[in-house]
Amino acid sequence: MQLLRAIGFFRGNILIFSATIGAGIFVSPKGVLKYSSLNVAVSLSIWAACAVLTLISALSHAELGTTFPRSGAQYYFLKRSLGSSVAFLSLWIKLFTHPLRLATETLLLSTYTIQPFYAGCPAPELPKKCLAMAILWSLGLLNTRGVQTVAWFQTISTVAKMTVLCFISLTGIVLLGIGKKENVARFENAFDAELPKVSQIAEAFLQGLFAYSGTSILNSIAGEIKNPGENIPKSLITVLPMVAVIYLLANVSYLAVLTPREIISADAVAVTWTDKIIPSMQWVISFGISTSIFSSMCCTVLSASRMIYTASQEGQLPLIFSMLNNHSCPTMAVSQIIILTSVVIITSDLINLIKYSGLAIWFLRGLHMIGLLKLRYQEPNLPRPYKVPLPFIFGCIAISLFLILTPLIQAPKIEHVYGLIFMFSGLLCYWIHVHLNQHSLCFVKITCYLQLLFNVSPPEDHDEGTSTRKKDLKEIFVNKKL
Repeated sequence: MQLLRAIGFFRGNILIFSATIGAGIFVSPKGVLKYSSLNVAVSLSIWAACAVLTLISALSHAELGTTFPRSGAQYYFLKRSLGSSVAFLSLWIKLFTHPLRLATETLLLSTYTIQPFYAGCPAPELPKKCLAMAILWSLGLLNTRGVQTVAWFQTISTVAKMTVLCFISLTGIVLLGIGKKENVARFENAFDAELPKVSQIAEAFLQGLFAYSGTSILNSIAGEIKNPGENIPKSLITVLPMVAVIYLLANVSYLAVLTPREIISADAVAVTWTDKIIPSMQWVISFGISTSIFSSMCCTVLSASRMIYTASQEGQLPLIFSMLNNHSCPTMAVSQIIILTSVVIITSDLINLIKYSGLAIWFLRGLHMIGLLKLRYQEPNLPRPYKVPLPFIFGCIAISLFLILTPLIQAPKIEHVYGLIFMFSGLLCYWIHVHLNQHSLCFVKITCYLQLLFNVSPPEDHDEGTSTRKKDLKEIFVNKKL
């Protein structure tokens, strides 16, 4: 039994769509506008810049998944390039950032689902959190059915989410085309508003980049992708420009209908937008948005569970997390993510969840690029089916430094200190982990009991070889091999 290579080019595109277009486009407009000082021109410019930065970062990280085409490629790459302690630090951070992202999306999904029952007033917290827990555990059950079932579900949900976003985008274009003063007023004097500070721009970028934070999904499941050396970069180049256009048009549509202050005061921007345009369509829009967020959450669980699976195989987590069920899914890894997210759901400040998880994500992306440079120097002859240009790598490092250091220098807060202490406390946990005897008789017995309870078994060893022929982006696009 082993993880199956069942994802081709088409399903890879679907997974990127599903992982990227989720809660972000329905939450981040609020945060981007807030930190842009309600400046419409700056806000839209940040959305466009986020698209470019995301494409550069995604293509840079694609080298990780194509050089080491195995599930949890980012974790394995850090262990190979920067050592076990740095790999454990990334594991430590992601064990919290993945549940933060899932909690954000689950709470938002429950808000969109339950809000139509409370027209004209905010939904109470208790029903939202109860519904969020029910959604979360349903999501865990779906993931235990294996990657093929998840990919089939994503194909259907992508149609729903694209229908909703296209409707929102086209409605905005039509309203601007008609030229009513109330719709075009926000754009006529867009450059006259107050300009944000540098620290606010960095915070706005973190909010916007959150909407693109699912682009590494194919690296996380590289061990389950057919011909990853070609399909990973090709899927990124195909999907991300389309997502960027959809995001820009959706934001223009929001601004054509709602004022900036209405947007930052709304928990569910798209529902507020619908309530103002076509109130009778609120149920349809809410259903489409809920499907969109649910499919994105499904990809997050898929990605996080593969990281835990690989860490278990490498000996940095208990062996039980790398055992597979009859559907070739690491059931215990999925359960771990669901349990951690259930704890995080008690927090409901979505903007802060986005901000602090965004800082950690870009810290790790900077580490990945440093490791990439080190490995190119130490192992220049390592087979690399896809090799990213060096300017992209240095650009990603610069972006990471800007997003992390600017808020710390320009507007330091005690929360930033807590965040840094938390991240680097992972090194202390690594020291404790190294000195713990994981192979005690008691631990082995617990593993055996859990193995019987969940009906899982260790994966078979198999060779995950890679192609040794180097290709650039143009050649990859022209010569498609499935």
